[in-house]
Amino acid sequence: MAAPRVCVFPSARELGPALSSFVLAEAARAVSQRGRFAVAVSGGSLVSLLAAELPEAAAREPEHPGANWSRWVLGFCDERLVPFESPDSTCGLYRKQLLSKISIPNNYVIAINPTLSVEEAADKYAERLRELFPGDNLPVFDLLILGIGPDGHTCSLFPDHPLLQEQSKIVAPISDSPKPPPKRITMTLPLLNAARCALFVVTGEGKAAVLKVRSCF
Repeated sequence: MAAPRVCVFPSARELGPALSSFVLAEAARAVSQRGRFAVAVSGGSLVSLLAAELPEAAAREPEHPGANWSRWVLGFCDERLVPFESPDSTCGLYRKQLLSKISIPNNYVIAINPTLSVEEAADKYAERLRELFPGDNLPVFDLLILGIGPDGHTCSLFPDHPLLQEQSKIVAPISDSPKPPPKRITMTLPLLNAARCALFVVTGEGKAAVLKVRSCF
């Protein structure tokens, strides 16, 4: 396993272009080696950051091999069980802000069905992942773009929550999220740990303390 790298930027102005360049480079590598780029994203401030910078980065290099959107598979590291029209819907926000600007095929955007129960939504999402990663014991994403909350959570895996012990499911429901809305689905640690690359994008003073603690391990 490669040693983790930490890059610090003065502000989001410098972070955004660097993030987009990294994502496109990873996409180009994956397409070259495996014919497609499987990436899963998180919500929060990442949505506007990627939506502002990724299309612009691709426009600056229209022939960039990583900008071959037809070779992308886009998933979500976690999702809130709300309608896509809700401002709490990660998929809904990406559809409005990013997917309206780039042409990833709709059948390669892996979204939950928010009309199902949280347990059924998690099962269907896991089923869809397995369909898109046939033959793999665990779906292996080329890149996960993750955030960290002020309490140290990532995805919808919260400190001291029983889901941190989940080993059999690749996607799990959560009905008692400490952060609203309470009903969500989330990738579990076995799926996160199987990814080829995990990138944590952390901004804001409120997360500095927890990031410092986590970086010591």
